[in-house]
Amino acid sequence: MFLTELSLTNYRNYKKTRLSFENKVNVILGENAQGKTNLMESIYVLAIAKSHRTSRDKELIKWDEEYAKIEGRVQKRMSALSLELVISNKGKKAKVNSLEQKKLSSYIGSLNVVMFAPEDLNLVKGSPQVRRRFIDIEIGQVMPVYMHDLNQYHHILQQRNHLLKQYNRAPEKNKVMLEILTTQLVEIAVKITNRRIHFLHLLQNWAEPIHKGISRGLETLKIQYNPSVDVSEGMELSKMVEVYYEKFSKIKEKEIDRGITLAGPHRDDMQFFVNDKDVQVYGSQGQQRTTALSIKLAEIELIKSEVGEYPILLLDDVLSELDDYRQSHLLNTIQGKVQTFVTTTSAEGIDHETLKKAAKFYVTAGGVENS
Repeated sequence: MFLTELSLTNYRNYKKTRLSFENKVNVILGENAQGKTNLMESIYVLAIAKSHRTSRDKELIKWDEEYAKIEGRVQKRMSALSLELVISNKGKKAKVNSLEQKKLSSYIGSLNVVMFAPEDLNLVKGSPQVRRRFIDIEIGQVMPVYMHDLNQYHHILQQRNHLLKQYNRAPEKNKVMLEILTTQLVEIAVKITNRRIHFLHLLQNWAEPIHKGISRGLETLKIQYNPSVDVSEGMELSKMVEVYYEKFSKIKEKEIDRGITLAGPHRDDMQFFVNDKDVQVYGSQGQQRTTALSIKLAEIELIKSEVGEYPILLLDDVLSELDDYRQSHLLNTIQGKVQTFVTTTSAEGIDHETLKKAAKFYVTAGGVENS
């Protein structure tokens, strides 16, 4: 799949912009603070319906305007789609081929993207929250119902945490309600955990040979899911449910005392091992970057295997963070295969055939020119 047209209205520092793209590498050039990353972010938001940079949607709306609108036309193997996302203080409205989608989970997956930005290098050394967000967004792209389950989970989690905080005011009454909310939480938690374990199994299958290639055969990458409840790959769902209930039974008093839910997908994490050593703790900066690059390239292949088409790749100011060898490996891998958008202040330092043949767009203060 590839993006043929993009139109922005009142998006960040763009008042009104319409651009056409080819199914190849598109380089977005410009000085800092001119709008390169905003343009890249808009493609990501068009696909995912949320930003990778902020959780506050109102930041996406141009100052003093009431709404922002992103429109795109996506060419797929068998059809073309028009997408529209309107963001306002009232929320988001999404359309596919002019038909409004009642749920965002019905919209997500229409356009698949893989974003690789400098903050993604924190995938290995950053907080568990960074890794959970990565897993959730990637699963949501290939299995939109997952986002619906995740939203439900967080809604029940919020209710359960609220109840735990006030539990001791009316223990008898709250005991019954806690059992109901725990049952609801476990039902969805098991689905989410199971899908995450399966996703990381698939990601491992793609990432291991890619990492071996980048490391010239010297390193073996392993990905491990670390759930807060003692469940594992291959476990029957009914057994998972049983294990979850046992866990909540054991930690009930501690949860009431702390006033918070202490187990579940919101507490899970993942680990990366290179040659059986934890990369976060023992890996060099080079190993951490190779791991992050391997994961991103594996994402591309995983999405292709799940949806039947390659996603769009967004490289936001990340080439300058990679050395020449990793740059070349990345660009050689995507060449002629994946529509790619690259932001950079200058392409002069990147001597690669892929960028020489790329379409170039110049961004200045929210305006874009195509050379």
